[in-house]
Amino acid sequence: MPRHFPPPKADERDMLSGWLDRQRATVRWKCTGLSEEQAELAVLPASPRMSVKTLVGHLRHVELGWFETSFLGVPQVGAKDPFKLSQPPEASLDHLLDEYDQQCERSRQIVADHQLDDLEAWAPEGIELVSLRWIVTHLIEETARHLGHLDVMRELIDGTTGY
Repeated sequence: MPRHFPPPKADERDMLSGWLDRQRATVRWKCTGLSEEQAELAVLPASPRMSVKTLVGHLRHVELGWFETSFLGVPQVGAKDPFKLSQPPEASLDHLLDEYDQQCERSRQIVADHQLDDLEAWAPEGIELVSLRWIVTHLIEETARHLGHLDVMRELIDGTTGY
């Protein structure tokens, strides 16, 4: 997916979706050119389990967790905690990026099929249900925050910087 800014005068839905899609597309862009070995490096001393691969896997699970598990209420049978930083060790970076893109496409369709004011179907006990608008806004924040991690990791791995 190409990296685009949303139109400057878009309505709320297109603005939110446009910003989220820009963040999503930047994930793949930040990973371009990394070898498998580089993508497995944990270069952040305070986060010894975080590598580019674990971060991409985490972002996929965040999309799944928020849009399918929480919003639609679809139980993830046998799935690990969708919000935990983890990765299947045998998965290649390309495979993880493809899975992420596929999950993002499912999330896009869920957003397209519902109203922004619709409430999620499930939340952990004791936590108030949130709207689809809240979830999309949170995913913009979460993805952008992790893009900051990717920026730092990429610079530490091979010196690549860039917006």
